[in-house]
Amino acid sequence: MADDTTTKVLQAAGPIFADRGYEAATVREICAAAGVNLASVNYHFGGKETLYLETVRLAHTLRLEHVPAPTWAPGTAADEKLAMFIRAMLERMLATGEQAWQTRLLMREMLQPTIACRAIVEDFIRPQLDLLLGILDELLPPEASEHCRYKTAFSIVGQCAHYRVAGEFVGLLIPQSERAAHYQIGQLADHITRFSLAALTELRHQQPAGQIATENNTNRTF
Repeated sequence: MADDTTTKVLQAAGPIFADRGYEAATVREICAAAGVNLASVNYHFGGKETLYLETVRLAHTLRLEHVPAPTWAPGTAADEKLAMFIRAMLERMLATGEQAWQTRLLMREMLQPTIACRAIVEDFIRPQLDLLLGILDELLPPEASEHCRYKTAFSIVGQCAHYRVAGEFVGLLIPQSERAAHYQIGQLADHITRFSLAALTELRHQQPAGQIATENNTNRTF
């Protein structure tokens, strides 16, 4: 019965936290949605803070179960690995239907970090970032600095996140017929991959860190 109640509360809390945020959501409305006693949150979770943390953990777990991190055979080219990583990231971010609350909650946590932020970063975000950095190490020049590695990774993630965070603006700017024809997940993944690989090619052609590039009299460092 305890496990059943815990599951009911988490399933009810997910959409409510996703729509209202940690501060605005109340234990009362979560328990009402779950059909459980008001004391259930304190009994099973110790309070609203732990409930929220466990709900965010659940959202990440369900997203990764639905769209696992990509795997590849030995010898797979780095550009193929990057394409697979980007495709998986977009599939998680642009979830619809029953999974939509999971992505809404995770994006809310990204834009408005709460007490859950540090634990989620270490348990879920950092392993994904490390996977991306490993791919980039095959594509960046060997002398690339640490800050270049991270900024390159964040640039790729940012391109994917744009279609989630600014999705409504994209919908207003681009006609529906164009979105249907050219903005499906696979098409977005292909575009972001090509764009990112072009930037990585440019980085490989730049001067080593600390040296001044002669092109256009601009300073370029890795």
